[in-house]
Amino acid sequence: MSATIVLQQMGVITILVAIGIYLYKAKVVDTDVSRKLSVIIMDICNPALILSSILSGNITATHEDLITALILSACLYLGLVIVGFIFPYIVKAEKNDRRFYNLMNVYTNIGFIGIPVAKAILPENAILYVIVCNVMYSLLFYTHGIIVLSNGKEKMSLKKVFSPGTIMAIVALLVFWFDIKPPVLITSSVSYLGNATVFLSMTLLGVNIARSNITAGLKNVRIWVYVAVRMILIPVALFFTLRAFGSDSITILGLCLMALMPIGNMPLIQAEKTGEDTSLLSSAIAISTVASMATITVLMSIFTALL
Repeated sequence: MSATIVLQQMGVITILVAIGIYLYKAKVVDTDVSRKLSVIIMDICNPALILSSILSGNITATHEDLITALILSACLYLGLVIVGFIFPYIVKAEKNDRRFYNLMNVYTNIGFIGIPVAKAILPENAILYVIVCNVMYSLLFYTHGIIVLSNGKEKMSLKKVFSPGTIMAIVALLVFWFDIKPPVLITSSVSYLGNATVFLSMTLLGVNIARSNITAGLKNVRIWVYVAVRMILIPVALFFTLRAFGSDSITILGLCLMALMPIGNMPLIQAEKTGEDTSLLSSAIAISTVASMATITVLMSIFTALL
């Protein structure tokens, strides 16, 4: 994969995001429609895209590659948990905001944005890292994430770990491991559902950007420090670390793309459920999402050119 392909594909994604902004400004998609589309994307389209990627027959990875993906993804998230603990003290965040900065470092948007972007710009085999990272995300958020957000007051929810996306990711890994070949009827149906993901998710991303309060986030220096450290320095450090250990290009690109994702919505959604002030999270999500269009394009192009 060349840097030119990355630029072209990110250009396409930018156009789709711009369509979403237009649809919101034109009042074609409102908050209610956006919420319903989010459910369709997260519970149906994204899971279908994960499975269809495995069923396509284009993945030539081995069992050893999957085991490597599991080990490296676990190491990545362990590192992010440590960074999440340290970062609030680096930026001298207020005591009540430390947990938010902690979660922002660990729980990025690897599902809603990560899956379709990976499908658009990465080689087929890299989808293994996307799938594994999504499983790790779910396992962590409803355990570590819930505890951090509630300051230890709320118990972990193992039941919520197994969302449709997580279940489908596990199914996809099992299909890959045992080389299961479903009937064409199933394969085609899953493929059609998965094909809708990129357009719907990127368009809805544009809607979310259009309705976000970006102005408030622009004045928050700590959010810009977050962008510099979490969305630039850490992916760059990860790239050179993996390359130093002799990882192949697909492994490096897959994990680095996951590390480049902007802040995810799950901490915000969970905080809203418990009546927390979510203004910091909302602003940070908006700023990081807009910034990611540039950071993903530039850094993935550079990483590709260096490999």
